[in-house]
Amino acid sequence: MAEGRIMTSIGGFYDVEDETGRYQCRARGRFRKDNVKPIVGDWVSFSKDGAYITEVHERDNMLLRPPVANVDQAYIICAAKDPDFSSYFLDRVLVHAEAEDIEPVIVITKLDQVSDDDLELLNVYKRLYEDVGYDVYFTRLLEEGPPPALTAELDQRITVLSGPSGAGKSTLLNVLAPEAQVETGEVSAQLGRGRHTTRHVELWNVNGGRIADTPGFSSLEFHGIEAKDLTLYFPEMRERLPDCKFRGCAHKNEPGCAVKAAVSEGEVAEERYQHYLSFYDEIQSRRLY
Repeated sequence: MAEGRIMTSIGGFYDVEDETGRYQCRARGRFRKDNVKPIVGDWVSFSKDGAYITEVHERDNMLLRPPVANVDQAYIICAAKDPDFSSYFLDRVLVHAEAEDIEPVIVITKLDQVSDDDLELLNVYKRLYEDVGYDVYFTRLLEEGPPPALTAELDQRITVLSGPSGAGKSTLLNVLAPEAQVETGEVSAQLGRGRHTTRHVELWNVNGGRIADTPGFSSLEFHGIEAKDLTLYFPEMRERLPDCKFRGCAHKNEPGCAVKAAVSEGEVAEERYQHYLSFYDEIQSRRLY
């Protein structure tokens, strides 16, 4: 029995790649009975003769939207303009990446469309997120291509491209993997949102790793994330948990809270803290219904 990686999935057919090539397979009927659905990124056992997937190996993680398994890192693509940069949206995506133990890399595109004042503000955000511990890249994709360091980080990893529609995910993939030729979309002037140009998930071999373009999204729900765990997904707050007076501190009204003290002293960004409070209340309100 051979083993390989699912590279794409369309209409019940799976392209599985091993060291000898790609094979189009179907899943055994028992997967449906066992409520197991193979997805892109899965490491599987398969029969080359019968062209059937026979086993889905244990996953390190799994994204539901888009459906991708065993992801190592996420390039979170945010436009500087059209759609406007949103730290609130970025923090929502970062929480989801942290919750799945996926290393986030922040990529800011469309720098050629912003004023000097806007660029100065973006540099403030760049320093903020770098201080938290994230890699942040500015890029003018069509003029300069991706930064070499960004390309180097693909090696030996499965990477997803994630972010709002119109931010430049498909453009970045087309630059990194010209054979992909993914359709790019403009942002609707009326809605301020991009058209969804990616129809399915596919892994592409790039620079020693594999990269997926993923369907754009305009919102993220916190399904599967508990309010009590939210602090763990803000690295600058997580490291201060041991210093809080009370175990299980929610960093809201508790006395002796190390996170609130750090916010007051400017060591934790006020904006990130307010986003944390907003997400916390959203998750708590979800439990009431």
